[in-house]
Amino acid sequence: MKKLLVVLLLALTWSYAVQAQDYKTHKVKKGETIEEIASRYLVTPYDIYTLNPDAKKELRVGSVLIIPQTKVETAEKAVVTKELIGFKEHKVKRKETLFSLAKEYGVEEADIKKHNPHLYSESLQKGETIKIPKYKKVIKIEKPESTTISYTVLPKEGKWRIAYKFGITVNELEALNPAMGDVLQEGQIIKVPNKGTHEIKQIDERYSYYTVLPKEGFYRLKLKLGLEQEELETLNPELKDGGLKEGMILKVPYSAIVETSQEESQAVSLENRMFSNNTTKHLVVMLPFRLNRVDADSIEDAKKQILFDPYLRNSLDFHSGILVALDSLQQLGISLKVDVYDTRGEKSYISTALHTHDFNTVDAVIGPLLNDNFQLVASELKEANVPVISPTGKGIQLYDNVFQSLPENDVLRNKLINYVKTKKDSAHIVIVADSKSTAVRDMLKKEFPAASLINSRKGKSGNDLNYVTIADIEGGLRQGNNIVFLETESAGLVSNVTSILNSKINKDTQIVLMTTNMNDAFKDDAVSNHDLSNLQLHFASVGRSNSEEGSNGFVDRYKRKYGDIPTKMATRGFDLTMDTVLRLVTSSSLYTSVKDDELTEYVENKFSYKKKLFGGYYNDSVYLVQYNNLRIVEVQD
Repeated sequence: MKKLLVVLLLALTWSYAVQAQDYKTHKVKKGETIEEIASRYLVTPYDIYTLNPDAKKELRVGSVLIIPQTKVETAEKAVVTKELIGFKEHKVKRKETLFSLAKEYGVEEADIKKHNPHLYSESLQKGETIKIPKYKKVIKIEKPESTTISYTVLPKEGKWRIAYKFGITVNELEALNPAMGDVLQEGQIIKVPNKGTHEIKQIDERYSYYTVLPKEGFYRLKLKLGLEQEELETLNPELKDGGLKEGMILKVPYSAIVETSQEESQAVSLENRMFSNNTTKHLVVMLPFRLNRVDADSIEDAKKQILFDPYLRNSLDFHSGILVALDSLQQLGISLKVDVYDTRGEKSYISTALHTHDFNTVDAVIGPLLNDNFQLVASELKEANVPVISPTGKGIQLYDNVFQSLPENDVLRNKLINYVKTKKDSAHIVIVADSKSTAVRDMLKKEFPAASLINSRKGKSGNDLNYVTIADIEGGLRQGNNIVFLETESAGLVSNVTSILNSKINKDTQIVLMTTNMNDAFKDDAVSNHDLSNLQLHFASVGRSNSEEGSNGFVDRYKRKYGDIPTKMATRGFDLTMDTVLRLVTSSSLYTSVKDDELTEYVENKFSYKKKLFGGYYNDSVYLVQYNNLRIVEVQD
């Protein structure tokens, strides 16, 4: 038993000694070999390969190697250098070369060229006199450069953050600090590679970070992250020299590592969260009221101005929703400073406002409504990194500080198509389109190759007649389930097609109508809502009806405040303001809220921001809705 205890004690002692072993790091330079590095640190190549297995495959310039410290000399060492003490003149003889002269005088060819500059571009000439440098050997005592430095762990800083900062893997960080523990503590002092300040990378909270798995190459990362090699190298320049390495940490866009569709996620309620940031938030609202055009002395003229000026009407509606939101936020105990600017729809007026007011304390800007004016504000505030939220704009330039809250048309289209793809195995697809919709028709045919095509009838001159015949429809339909895409902006074609389709529904033939472009043609008086409801018209929408369950609280508050039901624009003002402020108070910034809260939902709108690889943020969350019993309701996937 005593012997066993001694053996166990020795084993534990040896184990501790190994764990307590110290290490150094070495950054590989161009032309270095593993043998040279091993020789420099008085270790064997095997010692280096044991801690750096990837180096056995390829020694990449710029990569950091972990060097065992057990054999490293830490004492000062003598370094032999040479010191110029004079010159000897030499008259060049026939057949003499730089190589022969360097060998004769015991110097380097480069030394001779250095003191005879014309030899860089000219060859030696017989009879010319050149200077041969004379050196003496000098012994200098050098202290070995420290390859590691001490680093104090910051609040909430984990191993991967520190590893990323200093360009090493978590395993390498742990090898440098065997006793660091599993969880780092604020103020803990650890060892990190000795790098220049300019080489230390900073964590950008607007991005995510991905750890490279074993045997993962650029092709696998493309499949997983959806990013090309060039895109990864742009975000992580060290890849150009060092390539991929197991365990290395890559900066990637937030959306790149989301492998499941966010539409499958449940919306979070920010109102029920503990507010992590209780400081007063500074919000700026910019809207084109154009109040300078309103005659304040005449109520009748002011009413006419509101009625016929769409910018003023939309601005007032949007602002009314904002005010209801501010009341709700105040009841939650949130402290806000809100500045409202009338942009007048004029760039010159906006520029003056931007340069005469301090925006450095602003947490977020909502607006302006007009795209050109919005781009001006976003561009001016980009350097100050102030988030600017576009309430209604599409197709805007996504600077790094831009949040486009209104989803693009392709997001709406893809929502519907992806839904149909889940149903297509049990349904026949039919596509009905006019000549103005050939692009979307061809796109749908590519997505659903087996689909039947029905084109609007044309006149002799090739113009659309905006109708199809019963025979056309009958030729496209099949017994069983049919999904019909109707792509047009013609109310006449909508009325014609929906009427025929409705007459073809029977016990053997079921039809569901869909469109990727829900426009005014479907709302025209010539189109029967009964037909649309009977055909269960499906389409993707930015918002849902505020008559949905759960929205009555806002509607009631709005009616009490203004004596009327809220418009779509008013509801959007409420939803966007609630979302912006709640993100600010539950996260450190609007940028970090994108990662913290993937999906939020309010009265009519929901928000799930994703970041462009090179640019700002866009909302990719929309609703799938359908006509049902003369109402528009959300489709439950």
